[in-house]
Amino acid sequence: MAVVPKNLEWSLPVPSVQELASQKLDTVSLRYIRDDRDDIVTVQPCGETLHVPLVDMTNLVKPESQVEELRKFHSACKDWGVFQLINHGVPHESLKNTGKQAHEFFELPLNEKQRWAHKPGSLQGYGQAFVVSEEQKLEWSDMIFLEVLPIHDRNLEFWPEKPQQFREMLEMHGEYMKQVTISITRLIAKGLGIEDQKLCKAYEKGRYGVRINFYPPCPEPDRVVGASAHADISGISLLLDYGKMPGLQVLKDEKWVFVEPVDGAIVVIIGQMTEIMSNGIYKAVDHRAVVNKSKERLSVVTFCYPDSSVDIGPVKELTDSGIRPLYKTVTQEEYYQKFFNRKLEVSFIDGFKN
Repeated sequence: MAVVPKNLEWSLPVPSVQELASQKLDTVSLRYIRDDRDDIVTVQPCGETLHVPLVDMTNLVKPESQVEELRKFHSACKDWGVFQLINHGVPHESLKNTGKQAHEFFELPLNEKQRWAHKPGSLQGYGQAFVVSEEQKLEWSDMIFLEVLPIHDRNLEFWPEKPQQFREMLEMHGEYMKQVTISITRLIAKGLGIEDQKLCKAYEKGRYGVRINFYPPCPEPDRVVGASAHADISGISLLLDYGKMPGLQVLKDEKWVFVEPVDGAIVVIIGQMTEIMSNGIYKAVDHRAVVNKSKERLSVVTFCYPDSSVDIGPVKELTDSGIRPLYKTVTQEEYYQKFFNRKLEVSFIDGFKN
């Protein structure tokens, strides 16, 4: 009899969705069916598809375009909670290699991937996250999650040795995503009108975890989810999309909007830590993944957190002028404790509201 997790800090083993998909079945097991899933809606105001904002880092350093691009950045964080970042400084070859190594990992035989599977007490490794009961509905995806930075957080027990360059890719990817995050935190500080040094230093010594998601083709794509609707608990999440078909959706004005993949772009998702620290000015966006009947999709997400010594609460500069703090200030230990000991269906961030 399997030991059942008492909270969300580790996950039960589940079947490989990739292996199920390889059987070319006509129907999906009941454990994956979500008949309560709402319809996919494509928003088309004024006859045009609504696109997630695009922010150009080049325009943020040019004096003649800086003010307008910063306004666009601020609006994206405030009104959407997500944007696509281009000209971010990460070499295109590095982005391609990240996708290549990730694909090669999921092409390995199942027994090789299972060498790096979750173990009780840890969320790191190969499997599916946050499965706490044998009756729980499952997502149509496989994943591997690994802590990358700081170095002392790495547990090489879960780091695949194949493909040969996988570990090297992870190290390089983590460093690049850290630099992008520090640049974004400077922009967040400018957008909010606060001093940026403290925020940047928090992420210079921050924590970075990488989750690689593989979404195989599905015979009944309208009856499953690749990733359930959620907002990230991180400060910022950086997503690379390697799908030929869009699969990521964000919730905007109570409608699900596809994030159309842009070659070379990083999808920047505002997390709940940033919503709290911005005193609700910037929004942690709900998002989910849907799947396709004939095409697979792969995404690489880096979850970015400030240094563990940083408390999570509204930045003092935002409340010094008499503005009421909308959220309590808590230690990160308290923040994670509340997250891991909640029920999956319960809203997380509401528990910190004043």
